[in-house]
Amino acid sequence: MGPKGPPLDAAPEVTDPAQLRNVVLVGPSGAGKSELFERLIAATTEGYRRKTVGESRSVQLNVASVSNGQTVLNVIDTPGYADFAGELRAGLRAADAALFVISAADGVDGQAVALWKECAAVNMPRGILITKLDAARTSFAETLAVCQDAFGAGVVALYQPLRNEEGAIIGNFELLSRRVHDYRDRDREPIVRAATDAECEIMAGRRTALIETVIQESEDDTLLERYLAGSEPDAAVLIADLLIAIAHGTCFPVVPSASERVGTHEVLFLMESGFPPPTLHGPPNVIGLYGSAVPQLRCDPDGPLIAEVIRTTSDPFVGRVSLIRVFSGTLRPDVRVHVSGHLERFTDHQINGHPDHDDDERTGVLSSPLAETLRTKSEAISGDICFVAKLLGAQTADTLSDPDAPALIEPWQLPEALLPVAIRAVSKSDDDKLGSALQRLATEDPTMRLERNTETHQLVVWTLGQAHVDLLLGRLEERYAVRVEPEPVRVALRETFATATSGTGRHVKQSGGHGQFGVCTITVEPLPRGAGFEFVDKIVGGAVPRNLIPSVEKGVRVQMQKGCLAGYPLVDVRVTLTDGKSHSVDSSDMAFQLAGALALREAAAQPDAISLLEPVDSVTIRIDDEYVGAVMTDLQTRRGRVLSTEPEPPGHTIVQAEVPQTELLRYVIDLRSITRGTGTFTRNPLGYEPLPSDLAQQQMSRG
Repeated sequence: MGPKGPPLDAAPEVTDPAQLRNVVLVGPSGAGKSELFERLIAATTEGYRRKTVGESRSVQLNVASVSNGQTVLNVIDTPGYADFAGELRAGLRAADAALFVISAADGVDGQAVALWKECAAVNMPRGILITKLDAARTSFAETLAVCQDAFGAGVVALYQPLRNEEGAIIGNFELLSRRVHDYRDRDREPIVRAATDAECEIMAGRRTALIETVIQESEDDTLLERYLAGSEPDAAVLIADLLIAIAHGTCFPVVPSASERVGTHEVLFLMESGFPPPTLHGPPNVIGLYGSAVPQLRCDPDGPLIAEVIRTTSDPFVGRVSLIRVFSGTLRPDVRVHVSGHLERFTDHQINGHPDHDDDERTGVLSSPLAETLRTKSEAISGDICFVAKLLGAQTADTLSDPDAPALIEPWQLPEALLPVAIRAVSKSDDDKLGSALQRLATEDPTMRLERNTETHQLVVWTLGQAHVDLLLGRLEERYAVRVEPEPVRVALRETFATATSGTGRHVKQSGGHGQFGVCTITVEPLPRGAGFEFVDKIVGGAVPRNLIPSVEKGVRVQMQKGCLAGYPLVDVRVTLTDGKSHSVDSSDMAFQLAGALALREAAAQPDAISLLEPVDSVTIRIDDEYVGAVMTDLQTRRGRVLSTEPEPPGHTIVQAEVPQTELLRYVIDLRSITRGTGTFTRNPLGYEPLPSDLAQQQMSRG
């Protein structure tokens, strides 16, 4: 490790992308990511005082740009809660390598395994830090075995914890070089010394396993032959080969950590020497806009500007600040850039609150992040991360490019918001400010979805979970002084006729001059689900004039929209006009509209004529095999109909089911509980089915 970097108020300077390392910290909540984040800043920044990790740090992405010798590390701390997966995925987009932080006290959860597989799919280099080894009843060997079982081949210990006579961890043994990083002196930097013979003997077995792993990954084919012949390779050669394997994403080193210090310098060495610079990490998929061509992009400060908004924050006092990852070119303050956002182009559904937009804007001040501190920065070269002020139209996942060659980066995969919460303003003044405040929050958080339901007349915010709900409602009040109250989400039902029936509508009024006269008789029959509405004319003998028959149909349609019993729209019926009466003077379009509506209402008033329909969704659930039984039982309690179960190797099952929407309102929370956070699902509207009689009776009584 090199000398500490610049003081607190000075941003680290970098002129070559090869000097940069962008590393994201990921792992379960409570594993120690934020504590590590603070330790890394303190170890590299003169005068930095470690901050207390509060609740706000566990729900949002934090970035620190620090110097470690000639290398600048952009360390990204991400939330561990599933409710903030949007922040996590933004951190993954900004990074070129991932450090998984796993607690020895809690082990590996399903979310960490799923995330590991995502990183593997794009061949992202990974390492593992095992924390809390000083907690009671923890074991490095056991936790290492758990990680190897969960994450597969290539996971190997790079260091071994070193304990004193009392069993406390006082440092780490570097297996390849046989050196000890001794942290016993709390007032000094760790001492790096040669290991004693006794220490080497203790570590011999694990060291042999590491050497064999490195040799298998080595690009030198003769190394294995020499090793099998009894010649142990030089430590420097082994370390060089190991670092190449780490950068290529084929070897995943494990570093032990304990107390407030042990492991910090080892992690810094891994980040600097083992993780690749952005020059080895290709840019995301980029397409040209308005017919402009996109050249072959690489991490070149002199190339065309291509950058992405990783995160946007909006504050009533500070204004909008955007966290930017530069993939090509160099970003400077006070220059015009093209800001482009087209999220819906890459999804199959509308994303309310994030309209497509293309604007030319002038960048404000550039800043280098150090947790909550921002330091003025002269420029951000390709591969770097910075904050940019005053991009008023920029939203999370937008692309920044040259106005003369506008481009668009394909955005990262956004988790789908599946937990709805209906809200209403507490007062008239809150209601006046609510719309603009929600739009600002939506600008920051593309995982949040807004819906104004015209049928239930509710404002619904779709979120990723209850913690996400609490965060958004808290920000509404704290940032924008908007108070809201949640209310139960109402699901829009439908009415239909259960049996054939008839009704007569009479609208007869006389009040001097022209009166109003319209009488019609109709029969109503149910149609199959999804058939819609049919109107049949069977008038003979001119009982209803030909020009007024459409008026009857119009009146029926208007009443169908209002509903006849519980206030829900009426669907899937055939209405036949069979008879009627008219007056040569008083009959009119309006009179027969009202008569048609009255006839439908009279038909619906017959005993047991109306039944209620509820919306049903097609649901696809992905779970670990061990939870199949629990999920199937839970679906039965939700009145779900399981259509199929299909294995998805390795160790997963896909369940296809049809479930009423009323039973899915909190399913994202319940499924996580059943599957310990590993289950996921998607849903799509399927149609309407009859509501059970007991539930229908409750709805009709409310109506």
